[in-house]
Amino acid sequence: MKEKVRELVRQQATGGKIACSKALKIANEAGCPPKLVGEVADEEKIKVNACQLGCFE
Repeated sequence: MKEKVRELVRQQATGGKIACSKALKIANEAGCPPKLVGEVADEEKIKVNACQLGCFE
């Protein structure tokens, strides 16, 4: 599952950043908690920006 999330994060990231709304959509599509998406983004050195709820900070 983590590799699927990694692929989705890489696809959606632009300029080393991904919007919170996109990160939440990835979590829903992958059927995983938002925390996993945040962990993968951190590993890939991709920052989650425009965070709506503070889920990824």
